[in-house]
Amino acid sequence: MDIQTLTFVMEIIGTISFAASGAMIGIQHKMDVFGVSVLGVITSVGGGMMRDLVLGIIPPNVFVDPIYALIASIVSVIIFLIAKYGGVLNREGFKCHYDRSMWIMDTIGLGIFTAVGVSIGVRHGYLNNAFLLVFLGTISGVGGGVIRDIMANEPPYILYKHIYACASIVGAIVCVIGYRNATPNTAMIISSLTVMLIRFLAIWFKWNLPSIK
Repeated sequence: MDIQTLTFVMEIIGTISFAASGAMIGIQHKMDVFGVSVLGVITSVGGGMMRDLVLGIIPPNVFVDPIYALIASIVSVIIFLIAKYGGVLNREGFKCHYDRSMWIMDTIGLGIFTAVGVSIGVRHGYLNNAFLLVFLGTISGVGGGVIRDIMANEPPYILYKHIYACASIVGAIVCVIGYRNATPNTAMIISSLTVMLIRFLAIWFKWNLPSIK
C-alpha cells in the first residue's frame, strides 16, 4: 500500500472515531441533531483545518475534498438516532459505557491524526524541520478536540486529563524519527500505535501530569 492510500484510509478511520466522540459530547449536553452534527464534524476536521492554515494551504483541504465532513456528518446523525430511539440513554450502566466509548474513540482519532499531520508536513517538504513536524502532528491530533470542548462550554480536555496532548507529542516525535530511519508506512503505523498505547496506559493507571489541587 502506497503512502497516499495509507494516509487516506487512516484519515477515514480517524474521521469516524473523532466524529463519534464529538457527537457523544453533543448528546451528553442534550444538543439537537444539528448541534450534535456540528460537534462531530468540527472534532473530525478542526485539527486538519488548523494544520492546513499553518502550512499555507488555502482553502483548507476539508473544503476542497468534502468527503471527510460528509462522513463525519453521517456518523454523527447515526449516533444521534441510536441515542434518541435506541433507548441507550436510559439503560443501566450507560455512564460507564459512555466514558469507555468516548476515550476509545478519542484515542484512536488522536493516534491516527497525529501521524497524518506529520505525514502531510513531510509531503510538503519539511522533513528536516522536526519542530514544525511535531507541531503539525500535535495540532492535527488535538485541535479538533479543543474546538469541540470550547463549543460545548467545557474546559479543553488536553489541559487536565490523562496525558492527552503529551501522548500526541511523543507520537509525533516517533513519526519524525520513523520517517528519517524507516519507511513512511512504518513511521505512521508505529506513531499511531505509540499514541494509543500511551493513552490506554494513562487511562488504565490513571496517569496525570502534576497539578495544583
